[in-house]
Amino acid sequence: MRKARIAAFAAGAGALAATVIAAVAPAAPAAGGPAGGQPRLVIKPGIVRLGLANKSGPSTTAQCEKADGIACYQPGQLRAAYNLQPLYAKGITGKGKTIVIVDSFGSPTIRRDLATFDKQFGYPAPPSFKIITPAGRIPAYNPNNSDMIGWASETTLDVEYAHALAPGANILLVETPVSETEGVTGFPQIVTAEKYVISHGLGDVISQSFSATEETFKNYAQLKPLRAAYVAAASHNVTVLAASGDSGAADVGLDQVTYFLRPVTSWPDSDPLVTAVGGTQLKLSGGKYTSVAWNDTYNKATNEFFAVNPGPNPFASGGGKSEFFTRPGYQNGVRSVVGARRGVPDIAMSGACNGAVQVYESFGGQPAGWSLICGTSEATPEFAAIVALADQVARHRLGQINHTLYALSARHARGIVDVTSGNNTVSFTQGQLRTVKGYPARAGYDLVTGVGTINAASFVYELAGIPGH
Repeated sequence: MRKARIAAFAAGAGALAATVIAAVAPAAPAAGGPAGGQPRLVIKPGIVRLGLANKSGPSTTAQCEKADGIACYQPGQLRAAYNLQPLYAKGITGKGKTIVIVDSFGSPTIRRDLATFDKQFGYPAPPSFKIITPAGRIPAYNPNNSDMIGWASETTLDVEYAHALAPGANILLVETPVSETEGVTGFPQIVTAEKYVISHGLGDVISQSFSATEETFKNYAQLKPLRAAYVAAASHNVTVLAASGDSGAADVGLDQVTYFLRPVTSWPDSDPLVTAVGGTQLKLSGGKYTSVAWNDTYNKATNEFFAVNPGPNPFASGGGKSEFFTRPGYQNGVRSVVGARRGVPDIAMSGACNGAVQVYESFGGQPAGWSLICGTSEATPEFAAIVALADQVARHRLGQINHTLYALSARHARGIVDVTSGNNTVSFTQGQLRTVKGYPARAGYDLVTGVGTINAASFVYELAGIPGH
């Protein structure tokens, strides 16, 4: 693998792999955060590819560490890190369940790219891989459109890693036709598409790799209509996941470039009807994997790749307390951490850039080949795969799983792996060096990794309500 800078398709100076819903505002930021006003909302992907495409094949962890100073992982290593092999040996692969992946535009080469990915790692094709466009016809792919390139990368990451961890699950890719509509966000099309999937019984778990800083919305009344899909999902026992974001305790502001200078969080991950997925860093030593909270803000090797500035940059697991939602009942046991507010994330999976994953993509607009991608956009489809496995074990949809997650954590279930090291404090240059103090990982629940991460061999059964395995 060659030493190379990041090719970034980000809405802002430091947005990473979780798709960002940001907003455009002409005013300069105020001292305490970006200016208000009446922004034009846009939904954009924030994919970051670490390194130029490698045409010869995916790199090993040792090759990445030698060439670039960061770790990288192939999907088989994630399978090992989360102890998935005992499940596969019993035929628990997500068989009969459908993972729904929602992305604007999609990728014109996703079928071919997934086939290449599967051939490389010896995985079977999904039993069913369908693409639908219930919110309208998708515009022709334009390799000169950076927005479409970003969404294509996002789609590729989502599909390949949901499939890698749940190889027997069906994949339903739901593409929406707009990333930006003058005067409103592209989110209404996402709501339309998700409601179609839910009402027609097309999927069991929905993976969403996008989020909006809560301050993007003037008030709850502006946000409320966009919750319609989550209300529908809850009534149909469909699990909904969302990435917690990649800017740590900070988040991108209304101008898509500056950051809030105080802790903020994002939606839809803050929605009580959604399971928020944060990021961890997998560390490999002596053939064993451990997890710490993801924070690459001060990682020199990661920042050397970044094409906009040399760092520090706010690269860390999103997490914090909601300004719109009060503490839901399932978080009553962690009130000492969240107070009276909804806290995010709920759980965490691999998402660190120092530990990025291998993705194959060939859609045009950038070199075709194997690239490295990181962020909570990685973590979310990974956890969607885990939910699909648990649905198979339970023999029914699990629906809203947050009550179960917190109950498992409270009783120290074997499948919950506590993450007690790291934090999501971030720093960045904005006029001067700024630091937004985040939250530490700690024993039990915290506002950077949620209840922790998982040992899938136990967790899948526990989530399904079948303990003792």
